[in-house]
Amino acid sequence: MSKLGKILLGILVGLVVLLIVATSATIGWRPIIGPKARALTDRKFEVTPQRLERGRYLFNSLTLCVDCHSPHDLKRPDHPIQTGMEGAGELMPVDDLPGRVVAPNITPDPQTGAGTWTDDQLARAIREGIGHDGRTLFPMMPYENFKHLSDEDLASLVVYMRSLRPVRNELPKTEIIFPVKYLIRSVPKPITAPVSAPDPGDRLKWGAYLVKVGNCADCHTPADKGQPLPGLDFAGGQVFNGAWGRTVSANITPDASGIGYYDEALFIQVLRTGYVKARKLDALMPVEQYKGLSDDDLKAMYAYVRTLKPVKHRVDNAEPPTFCKLCRAKHGAGDQN
Repeated sequence: MSKLGKILLGILVGLVVLLIVATSATIGWRPIIGPKARALTDRKFEVTPQRLERGRYLFNSLTLCVDCHSPHDLKRPDHPIQTGMEGAGELMPVDDLPGRVVAPNITPDPQTGAGTWTDDQLARAIREGIGHDGRTLFPMMPYENFKHLSDEDLASLVVYMRSLRPVRNELPKTEIIFPVKYLIRSVPKPITAPVSAPDPGDRLKWGAYLVKVGNCADCHTPADKGQPLPGLDFAGGQVFNGAWGRTVSANITPDASGIGYYDEALFIQVLRTGYVKARKLDALMPVEQYKGLSDDDLKAMYAYVRTLKPVKHRVDNAEPPTFCKLCRAKHGAGDQN
C-alpha cells in the first residue's frame, strides 16, 4: 500500500472511531439498532370481578386511558367523550407535535382495535412502550409513568380493556418525523422483575404512586423539547396548543404562587367539580375522569402533593401571556416571575 493510501486509511479509521465515540457519548446506539424489548410471553391474565372493577377504576378515573384513547366533541363545553366511543382511539388534536400522533383503538374490535392483540402485547405496550407490532411508542403515551404500575394493577387494566364494547373505528397510524422517530427508540425499558404497589395504608407512599400513574407531573411540569425543566417539577407553565385553543398548566406545588392555600376539602372539591371556588378550571383538565377517584385516594394524593418542594412560579391564565424567564414560555403573569 502506498504512503498516501496508508494516510487515507488512517484518516478513515480515525473518523470511524470518532463516530463510534461520539454516538456512544451522545444519542447512544438504540436509535440505530432499535429499542430494548423483551420477548413476548403467552401469559394470560385471569378474569375476576375484583380485576374488572379495579381495571374500570384505573382506566376511567386515574390513568386517563379513556381520556386519551377516545374521541372528544371539542365543540361542546368541557369537551366530552363521544358517547359509545370509549377506547375507540383518537387522532391527538395537539399542535407542535413531531408528526401525527394517534392514540389507537384499544377496544376488542378485531379489525380496527386490539381484538387480536395478546395480553402480553397489551402489557408490554402499557408499561414498556413497545407496540404490538414491535415499534417504539411515542412517549406521549406515558409508559415512563406506567412502568410503576404494579403487576396486579397492570393485569386489572388489561382485563378491563378486554371487557370494553368492541368499536369499529379505522384510524391512521402514528407517523413521527425524522429524527425523532429514531431518537425515541432510546426510551423503552424492558420490565422483567415483579412490580409491587405500596401499602395503601402508607398515605404518602400511596399518594406518590397515584400521582405518578395519574400522570400529574407530565402536565404540570414545564418542558423544553419534551424534557422537564430542572427545578420546576409540578410548578406549571406547560403550554398546550390544540383544537381547543391555548392552555397553560397551573402551579400545583405548595408555594403561595401555587396551591399553598388549598386544604384537603378544597383539593377534593376542585377535582370533583372542576371549580376553584367560583373559578372554573380549563376544560383540558380531565375533571370528568378524576371526579371518579375515591375520597381516600384523593386524600392520599393531597397528602403527597403537600410534600412537594414549593416552587415560586406565578401562572395566571386570567392575564395576557407574557414571557417568563423561569420556564421560558409565554403565559399569564409570566413577567412577574
